[in-house]
Amino acid sequence: MSRILTCTDLTLSYEKQAVVSELNIHVDEGDCLCILGENGSGKSTLVKALVGLIKPQRGTVIYEGLKRHEIGYLPQQSAAQKDFPASVEEIVLSGTLPRSMGYIKKENRLEAEKNMELLGILPIRKKSFAALSGGQQQRVLLARAFCAAKKLLVLDEPVTGLDPLVSAELYSIIEEKNATEGLTVISVSHAPERACHTASKILHLGGGGAQFFGTADEYLASEIGQKYLCADDHHHHHGERRKVQ
Repeated sequence: MSRILTCTDLTLSYEKQAVVSELNIHVDEGDCLCILGENGSGKSTLVKALVGLIKPQRGTVIYEGLKRHEIGYLPQQSAAQKDFPASVEEIVLSGTLPRSMGYIKKENRLEAEKNMELLGILPIRKKSFAALSGGQQQRVLLARAFCAAKKLLVLDEPVTGLDPLVSAELYSIIEEKNATEGLTVISVSHAPERACHTASKILHLGGGGAQFFGTADEYLASEIGQKYLCADDHHHHHGERRKVQ
């Protein structure tokens, strides 16, 4: 297993407050790392640092055998994105652009087509992004991230606000890419139960640092994992559990 990413003594601040301090984690090729934690525990800030959008206050994020533009990134949905004046196809294709240097080649089009088909959005490829439902928009942005991701896919709560069936479907497409293509995935999740089924590693943030970093099995056996999963069970009605599997 070759290492793809190492964070050493990583300290990140948000509005002058340290939200993540002294974080040490590593991700290997083919890993599926799930980042869990309460709201405000620094999950989004960490993800932004991993994709190079914010600079660490201290410590390092080091990539090995991976260039910045080989990372597919799906940020949290913002209101600005929703009114984006472009077609579905244009947005998905833009994921291939860093590699095609602005000139779209045939293989870029084929790749975009393959990912649109995978996410069920080929029939709406000519539609305006702004006219789509939230679930369709998320499919478009995920297809774009797939086009950009040569080795690593970084997702910040990819299914927030989507209904459970759509969420389950999008997660299984991501898991499939991880399992069959060996695509490394780092995902911030609000679904700890799902994460524990599918992730190879779990990072639980809280109180300014890593409260846990290790395998999913270790997390399930840990005090923090059990506490968090129990709390999560009370939040969800129990019917959802059977539907997801």
